[in-house]
Amino acid sequence: MTFIQRLPYYLGGLTVGIIIVVFIWNKKGTEFNYGPNSRVLKNIRIKDRVYSNDALNILNTKKIDTSNISKILKNGNVDLGNKIKTDSCQYQYNIKGKKELKNITLTVINCDSIAYIQNIKIE
Repeated sequence: MTFIQRLPYYLGGLTVGIIIVVFIWNKKGTEFNYGPNSRVLKNIRIKDRVYSNDALNILNTKKIDTSNISKILKNGNVDLGNKIKTDSCQYQYNIKGKKELKNITLTVINCDSIAYIQNIKIE
């Protein structure tokens, strides 16, 4: 069998294998958090969220829903260059929303078991 005769079998098997793997990963909800931005956001997302009084006031006055905060914590941009080391917790991050939420910036203090949302800025 020559290479030209084996190529369709190889490509057919590769295609079927890719389809099966993609189907299984989508069903499991697998995420690939290899970048530093993704790792920080996932670390904050899996923790309990506690809102400061300032953040709650902004949520109530500006009619922002907590689902918008969840979207920002799923798809936002973390400003890793300006992270601040705190005494009691790990770091303080500024997270800016994307697309329709790009005018919202969260200030989050990332502790061991709690993500403390300290401030919400709307530009």
